Amino acid sequence: MDTIFIKTHQPGAKYDKPHFFVLSKGLNSGKPQNEPFTNSFVLVFQTEEQKENIFYVALSLWKTKFWHPFLKGSVIPFITLYDFKKEFNPKAARMMREHEQHLKHIQALKLLQEQENHHHKNIHLINELKNAIMMRYRMK
Repeated sequence: MDTIFIKTHQPGAKYDKPHFFVLSKGLNSGKPQNEPFTNSFVLVFQTEEQKENIFYVALSLWKTKFWHPFLKGSVIPFITLYDFKKEFNPKAARMMREHEQHLKHIQALKLLQEQENHHHKNIHLINELKNAIMMRYRMK
């Protein structure tokens, strides 16, 4: 696995290579996203494929609350850059060793995400229809 360049994101900074951001403060610390957070780390990669593979590793770590034991702070919990690097790199390397299985998991996650988006869209349309029907009663 290629080395992952991880550093604290500075607002306004531009990155030429493929990258994504990971939230560093709050109970959602470790949450990956393509858009920058105010308090986040940036992970920079050599290729888009590497970025996508590692993004799903980061997403799975966040969803399983992997980062909770590493949170510090009493009022606003946060994860330090040192702890993030120390734990993320070996965990990502371990998960990437079984590359074929990892790719199958990514495909399954993408498919499930598409289904979830489709269901959200349908629920939104159903709510709009319900509101339209209810508005008829208001007009009378």
